[in-house]
Amino acid sequence: MTKKNLFGLTLAELEKEISPLPKFRAKQIAANIYKHGIKNFEAMNDLPKNLRAELSERYEIRIAEVLKRLDSSDGLTKKFLLGLSDGKAVEIVLMNHDYGNSVCISSQVGCQMGCRFCASTLKGLERNLTAAEMLGEIFFAEEFLRGRNQKLDSVVIMGTGEPLMNYDELIKMLRLLHEDYCLGMSYRKITVSTCGIVPAIKKLRDEKIPVTLSISLHAPNDNLRSALMPINFAFDLKNLLAAAEDYAQASGRRVTYEYILLGGVNDTAEHARSLAKILGGQLANVNLIPFNPVAERNFVPPTKASVKKFFHFLNTHGITATVRKEMGADVNAACGQLRAKL
Repeated sequence: MTKKNLFGLTLAELEKEISPLPKFRAKQIAANIYKHGIKNFEAMNDLPKNLRAELSERYEIRIAEVLKRLDSSDGLTKKFLLGLSDGKAVEIVLMNHDYGNSVCISSQVGCQMGCRFCASTLKGLERNLTAAEMLGEIFFAEEFLRGRNQKLDSVVIMGTGEPLMNYDELIKMLRLLHEDYCLGMSYRKITVSTCGIVPAIKKLRDEKIPVTLSISLHAPNDNLRSALMPINFAFDLKNLLAAAEDYAQASGRRVTYEYILLGGVNDTAEHARSLAKILGGQLANVNLIPFNPVAERNFVPPTKASVKKFFHFLNTHGITATVRKEMGADVNAACGQLRAKL
């Protein structure tokens, strides 16, 4: 008999699954799974022995299995290839910042968005991840850190895939992650990235869950953005920026615009001037990311001088900008390099 996996079920789903047992049993099981990280029913000592045996026969508790691991030379970044139940695999990246530990997780196996500079989309989309699988990525990171007397401080959904193209499972995972009986993570410690799915940004606004919205922008005009990111043909900059501003006003959270600097492509003074113009007055900041090399992509990193000039121009023209610290490039764990392969 195939055992059903209880990991990833909400409390309400657990109550329904074990009915007609009393609801407090579901609370106990949820606490054991999520709060205490127990994967063996026999170790749930607050449950009667006969119930533990019955649960063991019918159910299992399974999260992602680590297949491979790479550590950056500075020890601050770890990349894991995690195996899923159907044989597929995804990458996560665990990063140690001066403000705490963050994990970057994937939302899909592969990606269909076709951004010209990204490795994650090279083989297209294979399938969406379930809420349980996304939560499993986070719990893998949390358990890894707990074993080293550390804690997980924030979650970034910016790995392989377009999170807002897996909307329902994403929202289920976010709500479960936030529940007190799960990790109880503040929405303000969660960042959701998107290349610009405007209708889904509007839906996310109406969910009233104030996660940080991170938009992959990468160009200050429609012609260049369409050449780099096919999604711009469907949702142009005018509509994207309007949706982002609506989200910022509704949530009270600054939108982060990710801008990968591609040498000689989008990193000139004119590009900086155009970017400052279209973002002027928005509740937003810009995260500048020098391009991380991808073998199959014919782009080159910007010069240090062009990065410095771009950064300086934005910050002296009313746009708060930062330059992302490169982390994990030596193990292909930096932005745009994930491809479910180590």
